[in-house]
Amino acid sequence: MIRFIEFADNLSAWFGKAFAWLIILMSFATGYEVFVRYVLNSPTAWALDVSFIMYGTLFMMGGAYTLSRGGHVRGDFLYRLWQPRTQAKIDLVLYIIFFFPGVTALILAGWKYASRSWGYGEVSVNSPAGVPIYQFKTVMVAAGILLFIQGLAQVARCIIAIRTNEWVEANEDVFETEDLLMRKANEAEKGHNP
Repeated sequence: MIRFIEFADNLSAWFGKAFAWLIILMSFATGYEVFVRYVLNSPTAWALDVSFIMYGTLFMMGGAYTLSRGGHVRGDFLYRLWQPRTQAKIDLVLYIIFFFPGVTALILAGWKYASRSWGYGEVSVNSPAGVPIYQFKTVMVAAGILLFIQGLAQVARCIIAIRTNEWVEANEDVFETEDLLMRKANEAEKGHNP
């Protein structure tokens, strides 16, 4: 089970980090649009649609990565007080009742929408430029599959936590700036006080 958890975490991390580069593309596209709109007085017809597509793709493809790192919002005012075994039992039930049916619906509905969209080369009706959107509908399927795989890894984490009363944590690869600064301050303080 540990090997599958590591595989799913690494797969989710790879896709999450790869698609995170869309932030830079979105920044350049938005900067370009602002420049041509306000400096050259020649706005583009495609900028809004492309930024929506990139942001939506980033959001969808980062979902499994966020799940693997425990980054999704949860109401944990009670949850955090429970033992890991109790948390895992609750999580397991919620994954089975809500998560997997929802993600399965996303995959199946996404497949239907994507196949239709590819069939007639769908373009955005909101854009005079006719920006293609069929590839974005395919992202729904890919994101659903990644979420399903990561959900299986989360179920494996739950099973291990029920057995051992300890969570299998994901590798930390991203740190908040405040945490890094606090860590450096603590290390500096320890260095000065032997």
